Amino acid sequence: MPPSENRASKTVRNGNIVENDEQGPDPGQDWRQLNSQKEPDSRTGWQAWVRDLLVSVAVSAFIIVFLYQPVRVEGTSMLPMLKDQDRLFINKMVYHVEDIHRGDVVVFLYPRDRTKSYIKRVIALPGDDLRIDHGTVYVNGKQVVEKYVPPRFADERSQPEMVVPPHEYFVMGDHRSISSDSRDFGPVERNLIYGKAAFVYWPMDQAGVVR
Repeated sequence: MPPSENRASKTVRNGNIVENDEQGPDPGQDWRQLNSQKEPDSRTGWQAWVRDLLVSVAVSAFIIVFLYQPVRVEGTSMLPMLKDQDRLFINKMVYHVEDIHRGDVVVFLYPRDRTKSYIKRVIALPGDDLRIDHGTVYVNGKQVVEKYVPPRFADERSQPEMVVPPHEYFVMGDHRSISSDSRDFGPVERNLIYGKAAFVYWPMDQAGVVR
């Protein structure tokens, strides 16, 4: 059929194919124009890839710097919850928005050498009355039930009665018989505590929330 004759053609409008009975130019030309518009620009592809990479790096940096930080456990003072060489995430933001609680597993700068970090469990808060009688912990006159300390990891050490000073926290390891903690170096100042143990991610068979 000659190009000058009327005939039905198909035109793409907003992604839909619609019938068109009007006389117009060769529809083959329209398709060629559409196909030429769809050819990808390699520069646009690279720009999108670089943009996505930069966004991913920025988000990861934000998470690591301000929210979660991966750390490695060295030592066995927190057995059985945390084992030597376990990898875990610590939450660095949580104590900016809420208080430290008894039972929290916290990461802090070692008071006697602030280039080192320790991980222990909070046993008593500022203002608490604390004493330890042959391994049994009493806070504010009540015995603390410590299910996280298996009998085989308990010890017979005692701690004279004391009141935890303001802005300081009494911390202990779950493996009491080998842990160096507040019984040795005293309560930890609040400004030295910089994170809460959140989640073990390696090894996989030990993965889970730290409690």
